[in-house]
Amino acid sequence: MRYLVGDVVEGVITGIQPYGAFVYLDNSHNGLIHISEISESFVRDVHTYVKINQRVRVKILDVDEDGTHLKLSLKALEQKKARSMRKRHLIHELPEMKIGFSSIAERLDSWIDEADR
Repeated sequence: MRYLVGDVVEGVITGIQPYGAFVYLDNSHNGLIHISEISESFVRDVHTYVKINQRVRVKILDVDEDGTHLKLSLKALEQKKARSMRKRHLIHELPEMKIGFSSIAERLDSWIDEADR
């Protein structure tokens, strides 16, 4: 199988080091999820995000010249999921809109109360 940058693939965590996690994809391919590609959040310990033998979906960031070693990312899929969730949340949560200054004046007190919470 030939892997390309941008592909989303499934693999198994085979090793964890302070700098990242190794992923087995198939008999000819493996990759590394660098600690900076584990999560959007600060990662102090890779073990808190992945475990040995855990199946993971990752995005391919880079492929070496011989095509067998790949740079992988969990974070890239996390970002896509977060954007999708935000869009869904915004679409479902839009209040009914009125145009003009009177609608702003009517809602100002409730907005201030919400901001103080």
